[in-house]
Order: sequence, then structure tokens, then C-alpha cells
Amino acid sequence: MKSFVKPLAEILAGVVMAPCVTLCWLGQRVAGPRAFAGWSQAVSLLPGLSGEYLRRAFYRRVLAGCGPGSVISFGTLFSHPTAEVGARAYIGPFCVLGDVTVGDDCLIGSHVSIANGSRQHGIDRLDVPVREQPGVWPRITIGRDTWIGDRAVVLADVGAQCVVGAGAVVTRPVPNRAIVAGVPARIIGWRGGEPANLTEDVHNPAQTCGLG
Repeated sequence: MKSFVKPLAEILAGVVMAPCVTLCWLGQRVAGPRAFAGWSQAVSLLPGLSGEYLRRAFYRRVLAGCGPGSVISFGTLFSHPTAEVGARAYIGPFCVLGDVTVGDDCLIGSHVSIANGSRQHGIDRLDVPVREQPGVWPRITIGRDTWIGDRAVVLADVGAQCVVGAGAVVTRPVPNRAIVAGVPARIIGWRGGEPANLTEDVHNPAQTCGLG
């Protein structure tokens, strides 16, 4: 029975959200990215299990990627339609995500912020307001099967099968299988034992994300 109900619910959610998807597309053509941000805010407020189905149906059509079985919880916002969410990834309540790739089977706790680096605004000049100074916006990648604890702030790439402790602030790339915690986040252990090679590339989406 469950194998029949879930696909039916996915289809119904897609039908219900089709007008919203269309309006979002049209809005982006007229008003640019702000239209997407507004729709993200709106769909974030859909409650309960039905809200999860409706959000997934919406984001599967407006994000660069949103995998099957993913869960985007109540209150969570995306600022860029270029974001990608992998299959079976879970994003908890009240998260804020920028231009990011979240790999398959990731677990992201509540109130987590994944921003595009720590240099989004220039601060060198004192004669120009910070909001007017150019910044750098690197895309952030979270590798597959990584768990990020509640209220963490992620400003750099995180490799595959990592653990980021609750409240941690990630300011540097995290290698695969590392366990990090603290402000700024530091390696405190390894999943599966310390690797022989610490030069694993956390920037390789094929290695870390498993998006398919």
C-alpha cells in the first residue's frame, strides 16, 4: 500500500505546485532572482508532511537539482535557484542555503546556515559602504553522507562522510571523513579511522557528492 500511496502523493503534489512553478519562472524573467527568493519564502511556510511533498515538488522544477526522497523542512530558505539537493538528503527546519550543492544522503540539522564563503563583501575601503564593495561568492559543496549538526555555519566545502558538530563554524575546507567541531571548526577525529592520505580532494563533486 505504501509503495502505491507515495508515488501518488508525489504526482498530486506536482499538480498542485505546477501554477507556483510557472509563476516563479515568469517572475524570474521579469524581476530576476528576487522572485525566486520570494517563492522560497512562501513555500517554506507549508506545514506538516504535505508541506514536505509540496516543497519537493516545487524545488524539483525550480532548483538546478533536487533528488528523489529528499526532505526540505519547514522554514528552510534557498537564496539561489542554482542550488542542488541530492537524493535522500535531509535539510532540517529553518536552514538558510545559498549557491550550494548538498550531496546524496546528507543530514543537515535545524537552523544551519550554508553561505557562499566569508568574503561576500569587501571591507578594505573605509570611504565606501561595505554593501557597495565587491566580494567573492564561491559555490559551496557538501559531500555525500555528511552530517551537519544544529546551528552550524558552513563557509567552505565539506567533504564526503564528514561530521560537523552542532554550533561549529566551518571556515576552511574539510577533508573526507573528518569530524570537526568548534569555532572555528577543527578536526577532532575521523570516521572509520585516520586516513593514510590527507590530501583527498573535497572540491571534486564526482568524489564527494554522488548526485545522480
